[in-house]
Amino acid sequence: MLRTGCLFAALALTVFGAGCGSRKVEDIEVKPPNDPLMPARMALERYAKGEPMGSEVSGFPAMVENLRKTDPQRADILEKGLADIQKAAPNARAAKAKALLAPLQPSMK
Repeated sequence: MLRTGCLFAALALTVFGAGCGSRKVEDIEVKPPNDPLMPARMALERYAKGEPMGSEVSGFPAMVENLRKTDPQRADILEKGLADIQKAAPNARAAKAKALLAPLQPSMK
């Protein structure tokens, strides 16, 4: 019985091409997302979960300026909100981050 099982396994490997060179390899191009708010949202979601602020704080001005190119109104909201979070006590940052996330959600057009 064991010998028959091994025979069928060997036959299946041969028939279904385990290790054969007939498989096609494709390169898939991955494009970066085109949402200037994504980095800010990701940071705010972490803060909303209670994670502390880290080195990403140094990138806040660039996040705001990148957003300002496409959505100046939201850039102002983000800039003020990030400044408020930085000034807040560590135990108040999660609530401020949650509040800031609401106006920065993608709009349905």
